Amino acid sequence: MVVTSVFGVPHVYDFTPNLFSPTITPHRSVLVCIHGWLLSRVYWHPLMQQLTPDIDCLAYDLRGFGDSTQHLSKRSNRLDMAPYGLAAYAHDLNALLESLELENVWLIGHSLGGSIALWAAHLFPDRVRGVICVNAGGGIYIRNAFETFRSAGQQMVGWRPKWLKNFPLLPWVFANIMVQQTLSYQWGQQRLIDFLQADPEAATQSLLASTTEKEVHQLPQIVAQLSQPVYFITGEEDKVMEPKYVEHLASFHQFFHQGKQAVVAFKHCGHFAMLEQTMALENQVRQWLLTDNKPD
Repeated sequence: MVVTSVFGVPHVYDFTPNLFSPTITPHRSVLVCIHGWLLSRVYWHPLMQQLTPDIDCLAYDLRGFGDSTQHLSKRSNRLDMAPYGLAAYAHDLNALLESLELENVWLIGHSLGGSIALWAAHLFPDRVRGVICVNAGGGIYIRNAFETFRSAGQQMVGWRPKWLKNFPLLPWVFANIMVQQTLSYQWGQQRLIDFLQADPEAATQSLLASTTEKEVHQLPQIVAQLSQPVYFITGEEDKVMEPKYVEHLASFHQFFHQGKQAVVAFKHCGHFAMLEQTMALENQVRQWLLTDNKPD
């Protein structure tokens, strides 16, 4: 675990050459892992360990989540930017990569992290070589559904007494929700910790900023403009981001018009593909990144 400052806010990250292997290979693409809402960087560790030493990986905690929850600031480098919006988080990511002198990266984002990855590829095309969205899609705004989701999310964030961590059965609850394959007790415990630890303002505002009608409708437009490769992983049993919404967003990318397979569906998989289907995800990442890195 390493800490660096991004726009005055401490950001915690892990880099696999330091975690699992002794050396770093210069001039090689790095896979940057972006977690989802109310989560943290640690959900990427199983995938990162599988990819070592062939692919260098960076995972970090978004501002206000995981271990990046201290000394938060609303500052963004554009006045018209929502402090916890997708564009603001994309600027955070770019600043982090700039500080680490990483110029040639692939992004892999889970759920909310997938949307941030797409925005980063749009805003910083010279730095981002390609994007992999995991359990991330959208582009269709259904007013009643979104209003219900936003209201439920706000209530959930607003009621998080710390004593919940003392209930031994709660990790089992977290190990079973949003997944097709039950996670281990330890992962359920981690989800509970991240749920309780997330900064209330960051958790609430990131939810609200990313689910406005304007933001939802803008995402397909961004995907349509991307010149980089973009791939999508969906879980056939994902009830949070159903496959049809993943396929809808993917249909705006140039791959769709070129007849390329941009969407891969995992069987027996819910909303946490990186934990439920780690080996399948590893195989896909290897296929896409190692093919991309082959000399012309």
